[in-house]
Amino acid sequence: MNWERQFGLSGKTVAVTGGASGIGRGCAEFLLGVGASVAVFDLDEVKGREFEATSGGKARFFRCNVADEASVKAAVEGALATFGGLYGFVHCAGVIRRKSAPDLEEKDWNLVVDVSLKGAYLMAKHVMPVLAQGGGGSVVLIGSGWGVKGGPTAVSYCAAKGGVVNLTRALAIDHGAQNIRVNCVCPGDVDTPLLRDEARQLGYDLDKWLAESAERPIHRLGTPEDIAKAVYFFLSDLSPWASGSILVIDGGGTA
Repeated sequence: MNWERQFGLSGKTVAVTGGASGIGRGCAEFLLGVGASVAVFDLDEVKGREFEATSGGKARFFRCNVADEASVKAAVEGALATFGGLYGFVHCAGVIRRKSAPDLEEKDWNLVVDVSLKGAYLMAKHVMPVLAQGGGGSVVLIGSGWGVKGGPTAVSYCAAKGGVVNLTRALAIDHGAQNIRVNCVCPGDVDTPLLRDEARQLGYDLDKWLAESAERPIHRLGTPEDIAKAVYFFLSDLSPWASGSILVIDGGGTA
């Protein structure tokens, strides 16, 4: 069996939101390694252009605010003009505000929900017709362990990621007949700038915060590559009958 031919992504283009750093960057790098081309959608132009420059011509950066429909539409059109089509997308863009409801300002609620949940909807709105026209494809939404259980002082994040989990199921139902698979990967604590920013928001010592975050059955923090491997599983033909699935990757943290 030719593994790369059967399960690789050579000749396919995947859009990755939040692809300039963190889990999104890890996914983008891994996808390049299995033969895909990557359209990086992000607001961070410096990191996005740097990634593009080191990709050997296989990645292109498109400045995109996933919470704004005009920006998403323009980025998708730019990717189509550059690559000629899309095989799918991975929605990694996300932010977190560590506050309970009485302490959370409305603007911060809107920011968190708009990036994680509205962003997933806007990507689906503008990419699903492209995938359907091309005969199908695969979509992976990045949820969170806190999308399947609650967490402290993160009311907007928990709500947004819970919405992403159920949006996955709804999209899988609506688009299965178009040969589009939609699945969700829910990470636990992954060593990213977002996780480190949580320590700052909560006023915690960073080293203590990271050590406590690693306290789980598999005693370490996750890495972006850990999540990228699960994303690849859903994007590839390793999972041809998986759709509407919610996969928690958290070192046993929710066990």
